[in-house]
Amino acid sequence: MMKRLLAIIFTFLVLLSVPSCSYLDTQPDFVTPEEYYNTEQEMLQALYGVYNRLIDTNGRMYARALFSYFVLSDEFFYISQFSVNNIRVQVYDAANLDIGRFWEVLYEGVNRANLLIDNLENRELDTENKEAYLGEAYFLRGYYYFILTTFFGEVPLKLKPTTDANDSYIGKSSLEDIYAQIVKDMKAAEKLVLDIDEIGTNERISVTGVQAVLARVYLKMAGYPLNDPENPDEDAKQYYEDALYYANQVISSHKHSLNPDFSRIFINHVENVNDISECIWEVGMYGNKIGSEDLAGSVGVENGIICRDQTIGYSGGPMHVTQKLYDAFEDGDLRRDWAIAPYRFVTDDSGVTEKQDWTESQIYNRNPGKWRREYETGSKAQYYTGTNFPLMRYSDVLLMKAEAINESLHGPNDEAYDAINQVRRRAFGKDVNTQDAGCDLQTGLSYEEFRDAVRNERFRELCFEGQRKLDLIRWGEYVDVMHRLADDISADAPENFRYAANAGRNTSERHVLFPIPTTELTMNKQMTQNPGW
Repeated sequence: MMKRLLAIIFTFLVLLSVPSCSYLDTQPDFVTPEEYYNTEQEMLQALYGVYNRLIDTNGRMYARALFSYFVLSDEFFYISQFSVNNIRVQVYDAANLDIGRFWEVLYEGVNRANLLIDNLENRELDTENKEAYLGEAYFLRGYYYFILTTFFGEVPLKLKPTTDANDSYIGKSSLEDIYAQIVKDMKAAEKLVLDIDEIGTNERISVTGVQAVLARVYLKMAGYPLNDPENPDEDAKQYYEDALYYANQVISSHKHSLNPDFSRIFINHVENVNDISECIWEVGMYGNKIGSEDLAGSVGVENGIICRDQTIGYSGGPMHVTQKLYDAFEDGDLRRDWAIAPYRFVTDDSGVTEKQDWTESQIYNRNPGKWRREYETGSKAQYYTGTNFPLMRYSDVLLMKAEAINESLHGPNDEAYDAINQVRRRAFGKDVNTQDAGCDLQTGLSYEEFRDAVRNERFRELCFEGQRKLDLIRWGEYVDVMHRLADDISADAPENFRYAANAGRNTSERHVLFPIPTTELTMNKQMTQNPGW
């Protein structure tokens, strides 16, 4: 139902949109208070307008970039046509159009949230639903700022809607102030939003969704850039404890559990099955750009298995996996051959398409395989799908719990082992609640050994879900990992795939953050550029 409403709202917002220059200082970009927010249905429609900036049909949000070329890491590389001069190999500057549009969409989301908050805070909210709408607006504002500060560092913190094109420009706020506001917004949201079973969909944020994201926020705050990951201070310890608290809130709610079949998580996405048990929060895509509805993404295309047959599900297969990721899976781990497709589709001269398996030596040829278009139902478009993208899964919550315990106690306890072992048991096809010596971590691990085990488990479990680069950055490892990846590829990859080292070779300290877009610097004289750009 929400997908259909989002599609209607998108069309409505496009008609009401206003072009702008600086996206911190523009007229309202979808509605004005005098014309809207008069009924509960109008409030809900305005809320959906805040949500749909998570998609950006031009591909700079979760429709594409935030699981692909904005989050380059040691999971994947792009095929040779992008190997020399492209954002996909870390070659870009402050004038890059993708980064500029990314900034614009995020501040569009902030402004839409500010408009809704401004018009709900001072109203008599006579139903639980209206309170939930306010809570969701708080959360989404906090989430857009979380993305902004994650990718751009210090950014302007604007908490009131732009109502006049002559509003004053503002400069950057400190990281401490930005994160304090993110936490404030999300904690306010936690008290107002509905439980996931009341909403009936994970395409809107719920109580446990807020709590899970708060755990992620606190883990980020415990690491880079607020804290030195190698020498954490007392603030970092408190942030790990806060992350543990919120992870435990999700777990103790008993509203979520692991899907016993890892592959079924992603088949559900492709088949448009809303699984609110494993998938706590996801971006709701809709349609495939056939007709007037335009909330589609490129899940299964950008990150899909190479296939030229549209009846099966087209993908040019631009993303290829690294040997490092393939080798990270242990023998018997069922996730490997689902996350990394062991086959491709080949069409012969007569037009017949068949699966062909890759050989054991053809690792660099392989594509991500989590979202397989062959499972799509209904009509298929070449470049777009209505497949949802997960922003928070229950397995992530378990792994965050394990990490937070190990960091706050400087070593694991039984609860930390249980959390990570549930994820591992599922990976090996075992009952998640039954101890199994064949896949459980050995006990007695040191702090460092357990830390490495959690980090490797996140690498395997969450690959291609947009978290790896962000994890490496908060752990203070991103640049070193990318350089080592380049060295390994240059030394060990087949000759025709050694170009895959370019992204890692080009990575430097400045790539930890994006540059502030040139368009924003030109319009807003209060802004300053990020280091290295």
